[in-house]
Amino acid sequence: RSEHTNMQIAPVMLSTLPDAELTLLASHGDAGAFEIIMRRYNRSLFRTARAILKNDAEAEDALQEAYLRAWRGLAGFRAEARLSTWLIRIVANEALGRLRRNTAEIIPLDAVPGTLNGDLDMSHEAPNDQPELAAMRVQLRKMLEARIDLLPDAFRMVFVLRAVEEMTVNEVAVALDIPEATVRSRFFRAKSLLRES
Repeated sequence: RSEHTNMQIAPVMLSTLPDAELTLLASHGDAGAFEIIMRRYNRSLFRTARAILKNDAEAEDALQEAYLRAWRGLAGFRAEARLSTWLIRIVANEALGRLRRNTAEIIPLDAVPGTLNGDLDMSHEAPNDQPELAAMRVQLRKMLEARIDLLPDAFRMVFVLRAVEEMTVNEVAVALDIPEATVRSRFFRAKSLLRES
């Protein structure tokens, strides 16, 4: 057991702890530690749910349910994968379950020839940019998000985790429970589809 499990830790100190310590504390009922975990990964987990559901409100609902599942299952987390990968898998499973329940239309998985030259930069614009450039970037980001939403589900999930969340091939394979070769293939095909569109 951690030396931290028997005492209350100030929220500022909690936020500096590594995932392993936070996980241990949270698995022993420390809600503050779990809150730090949620804050640390909220953005990437929301983007994962959003990539699957293509709807902000549905993604929020899926994320809340996934957090509940993670809280209940934290004692069973064995650290065989990174905490972020484990959480993404929970979110992906919850979002996919919602997708199935909603009987959403699945786009067929056909490939389009071509390649995307380099990965997409989804980072935020620098604060010193001229207003016109900032507006163009916002518009471009919206267009890219719309195109990503049109990708077939399997490709979209892999693309978001690889290109947007910058996860490794291995991490994506673990999170989605698919072989690494499938991750590479789907990522390549997603880039091809985006390049064509």
